[in-house]
Amino acid sequence: MRILHTSDWHVGKVLKGQSRVEEHIAVLRQVVEVAQAERPDLVVVAGDLYDTAAPTPDATRLVTRALSALRNTGADVVAIAGNHDNGAALDALRAWAEAAGITLRGSVRDRAADHIVEGRTRGGEAWRMVALPFLSQRYAIRATEMFDLSAAEATQTYADHVGRLLATLSEGFGPDTVNLVTAHLTVIGGTMGGGERDAHTIQAYAVPATVFSPGTHYVALGHLHRAQSILAPCPVHYSGSPLAVDFGEEENTPSVTIVEVGTQQAAKIRQVPVTAAVPLRTVRGTLDELAKVKESDGWLRVYVRERPRAGLREAVQDLLPRALEVRIDPSLVAEMAAADSSAQARRAGRAPGELFSDYLRSRGHADPAVGQLFDRLYGEVRAS
Repeated sequence: MRILHTSDWHVGKVLKGQSRVEEHIAVLRQVVEVAQAERPDLVVVAGDLYDTAAPTPDATRLVTRALSALRNTGADVVAIAGNHDNGAALDALRAWAEAAGITLRGSVRDRAADHIVEGRTRGGEAWRMVALPFLSQRYAIRATEMFDLSAAEATQTYADHVGRLLATLSEGFGPDTVNLVTAHLTVIGGTMGGGERDAHTIQAYAVPATVFSPGTHYVALGHLHRAQSILAPCPVHYSGSPLAVDFGEEENTPSVTIVEVGTQQAAKIRQVPVTAAVPLRTVRGTLDELAKVKESDGWLRVYVRERPRAGLREAVQDLLPRALEVRIDPSLVAEMAAADSSAQARRAGRAPGELFSDYLRSRGHADPAVGQLFDRLYGEVRAS
């Protein structure tokens, strides 16, 4: 069977105040075009359809239209919630999704059957999928209510609970079906893409690749925004985001994943680039150097090598109108901090008049008369 695997759309994303709705329209149109060209039997969207838990009506309209368009290619469509999504809100759309022939799973339920999806390819090959939406630590124990747990088992780690959950859900995998898993997880060994939410990628949320059954033919993951495969007992792959979500992802190659797999065929994985989004770039330099930067068709993050002053941001944006983020270059900040520390050491134990004379010299105003005036005024203040 052929699978199109995508994830981490983050529809509704605003980048430093810049709406990206037009980019998302173009990106999802290209994903649909890839599906039309590749004719997959199954499309998997592995979480983070939205960027926030309270998407706008426009964002909801865009996601539902994209899912419908993918379904209209003739493929089965399975989509799960990620950590950015509101699982309960996605579950509220299940009646619409089922009427449209789309499988949508927003929250982890206490019925194992709710997370098993089955189907057949155009060629009649049977497949069975475990669909596991993002599971927070808070609800990890509740999700394992389908088991009889001892007190000791109930206090085990997040990874233990996820492993137990996946093991139970995978029990129905057999030799005559293509066995699949989709989940929104951080797997140990994965490389972050650069724009993920830190709170949900820390070690407490990481699970070992051994949570996946060796009998699984392909694991379609979402959560990490960089496309990559994970060393595991079975083929485990992140599709990555189809657009760079933040400037930390400017080096990523946005894409979707195409998988060819069967009961007697090992998964063959390839990436199809998605080029419709506006690229993100970081540029550095003084104002004079930035003035020589060629006009860019991307969104810019600018690290300016100038000391902070009023109007500096505006001066940069006059030169580079597509600059969404303007910061003092971190290397210059470090140099200034080192200089301040050195200056403080030089000032230690010195008389006020000497310090003021040094200040005048640093500003090019080494006037003895001004120094004498400072000494007189300083003496009057101390005497008062």
